[in-house]
Amino acid sequence: MSEPLSLVWLRRDLRLHDNAALYYAFKSGRPVVPVFIFDRTILDALEDRSDRRVEFLVQEVNRLRDELAKVGSTIIVRYGKPVDVWKELIEKYTIGEVFANHDYEVYAKERDKAISDLLAEHAVDFHTSKDQVIFERDEVLSGKKTPYTVFTPYSRKWNGKLTDFYLKSYPTERYFTQFWKTSPEKVPTLHEMGFESVEDKQFPARTVPDEVLDTYDKTRDFPALPHGTSQLSMHLRFGTISVRDLARQAKDADDKTYLNELCWRDFYFQVLDHFPHVEKHSFRRAYDEIEWRNNEDEFEKWCRGETGYPIVDAGMRQLNTIGWMHNRVRMITASFLCKHLLIDWRWGEAYFGKKLRDYDLSANNGGWQWAAGSGADAAPYFRVFNPIRQARKFDSKAAYIQHWVPEVDQPNYPQPMVEHTMARQRAIDAYRKALAKVK
Repeated sequence: MSEPLSLVWLRRDLRLHDNAALYYAFKSGRPVVPVFIFDRTILDALEDRSDRRVEFLVQEVNRLRDELAKVGSTIIVRYGKPVDVWKELIEKYTIGEVFANHDYEVYAKERDKAISDLLAEHAVDFHTSKDQVIFERDEVLSGKKTPYTVFTPYSRKWNGKLTDFYLKSYPTERYFTQFWKTSPEKVPTLHEMGFESVEDKQFPARTVPDEVLDTYDKTRDFPALPHGTSQLSMHLRFGTISVRDLARQAKDADDKTYLNELCWRDFYFQVLDHFPHVEKHSFRRAYDEIEWRNNEDEFEKWCRGETGYPIVDAGMRQLNTIGWMHNRVRMITASFLCKHLLIDWRWGEAYFGKKLRDYDLSANNGGWQWAAGSGADAAPYFRVFNPIRQARKFDSKAAYIQHWVPEVDQPNYPQPMVEHTMARQRAIDAYRKALAKVK
């Protein structure tokens, strides 16, 4: 019988540096080998077979394979449904223990429960750790020991607890000699999994200069600035960088705005973890009573960036072209869909979910429910962004708009599909009517 292995199941943590699950696997004393599964439960549901996220995953898994080859090891890679893959791995390898990092989405919790049960049937322990957030679950609670639903008191508690202990990296590099010595494994190609390469892929750098964080509060709201934001959201989403490394950098910055952004990220994770109904319903259930217009033709114009409001159209075209949208413009486009067009926020959330290269359920859901007024610590329902004023304030020279909507000053550019004052009042009336039902 071969020596038992400690397997590290990588999911949202595609790195060898500062990885909690990998560190605890090393501490088991057994030879360690990472595992990655291209999960068909997720991939089969993707409509676009040229999905930049899948291409990014293939790129990053190959990068890990090459890193591990340098130390004489590999990553075990499979394409399939997790239960089927783990049944095969149990048959093929002598497994001592399995290590992974926490995931907070409903599907992920159900998946991990199924795998934990399967491993238990074969007397294999399944250990999970916190890794993708600074604070999770019940680490930041109110004085009544309940989860926060308002950001400001949450952030005060979060910042008050943010000692060096929680930002310390796991010293994984110290134990690389413990990787299982074996020959490299093949990584499935995009084509083998039924996907095609993306022509216009743009994958961001995995570091951010200190000067960007030092001036973040002054630059983050202006979408025309090429380096006004960190552009790290995709790397945070897939764990190709360490959130602890980034939080230390943000904590040392002259301006603490970016650190506050990481706090928002933790906040939305804990909302999803404690209130899983937000995945399909409004956080505030009364908002499920809103009578949405849900005009499909108007929705399609919004998707294509043909609303006649230049800042909205610029944002949607940026999203459709590169799979990313500036955060200020995400708020403007989301507000426009929910308030100006009275289209269910779930329609917009799902569209962003298809297109965003940095799509993260907790942040995407939190942002959309904030814009719709239905979420935890959301904007009040009567706050309706004026897209024209937003453009004047945050794109005063129209540089961003001109880049993505070059025909904006031409006769062929459409007239606004809805008049702002009327749409604002219509939204307020619809919200009031819905909320009056539950009083």
